[in-house]
Amino acid sequence: MPDVTLPTPDAVPELHDLLATARVVALPMRVRFRGITVREALVLRGPEGWTEFSPFVEYDDTESTAWLRAAVDFGWTRHDPGADSVPVNATVPAIPAEDVADLLRRFPGCTTAKVKVAEPGTSVEDDVARVAAVRRVMGEDADVRVDANGLWDLDQATAALGRLAPFRLQYAEQPVASVADLAVLRARVAGLGLRIAADESVRKASDPLAVARAGAADVLVVKAQPLGGITAAGAVVAEAGLPCVVSSAIDTSIGLGMGAFLAARSMAPGFAAGLGTAAMFAGDVTTEPLLPVDGRIAVRRVEPDPGLLDRWAASPERTEWWLSRLRRVHALLVGRP
Repeated sequence: MPDVTLPTPDAVPELHDLLATARVVALPMRVRFRGITVREALVLRGPEGWTEFSPFVEYDDTESTAWLRAAVDFGWTRHDPGADSVPVNATVPAIPAEDVADLLRRFPGCTTAKVKVAEPGTSVEDDVARVAAVRRVMGEDADVRVDANGLWDLDQATAALGRLAPFRLQYAEQPVASVADLAVLRARVAGLGLRIAADESVRKASDPLAVARAGAADVLVVKAQPLGGITAAGAVVAEAGLPCVVSSAIDTSIGLGMGAFLAARSMAPGFAAGLGTAAMFAGDVTTEPLLPVDGRIAVRRVEPDPGLLDRWAASPERTEWWLSRLRRVHALLVGRP
């Protein structure tokens, strides 16, 4: 991790300040994505506005400290928007090819699509059909990228990307899991004119810059929450010296606002951010969600609607689970037992 300004124990708000406004929501998703159909998140208000703490439920408390740093950074720090809006991509889960056209209608104006591949229970033939459908619906001028979430091994990735390359992919995101395998794969597919992007090798690594040092990727995919917030993630991008694409962690519109601020200051020109994912929810915390309009989302802080916080409130048991998690992670962040 580069030398960046992170919240010190003295700068972290007191726990009671976090709990005072904390609300836990469970937002239904239109389609299954990343193995989930309901996204739980904790949102809370800081002096600069509403912010989000939503590490995935399987993440341990130590890994979740970065997500709390991000919530503090956004809620307790004034950030310059840097732009009125940023371009975003459509996100296509591992759905049947015949469902692609209907899904893409939820992303009006988007000229880039990220297509999930390598989903457990599906085949390379399914991936090829899905990518072909996206190319057919969006046209030859669209940018199409694929995301395997590190689920292929080297040989599987080499074979799959060989079959997908004719669709003129913008890049392949995390096709294999390790930095070492990314470097080997990047060399293998160089002749296909295919760029390799790293996501998990950045956001889940103890050293998020290792992938850049190893020459293992052409593009970095960064997410604000897992990297500790706008300040810390921006420093990683600057230090890496590679083009950056900012993506969401399936955030509520509050968390997407955090990502939009990061994208406006750090995104590489010519790329669309993966921040159009509010279109994947059947509900949100605000009456003005950050949905794509003309292929872009606004760079702004989002104010939740009290009625929607009530409507999508998590069950009492899940709410207590999240509040207990917040207490534990806060204790780690300030160095208390």
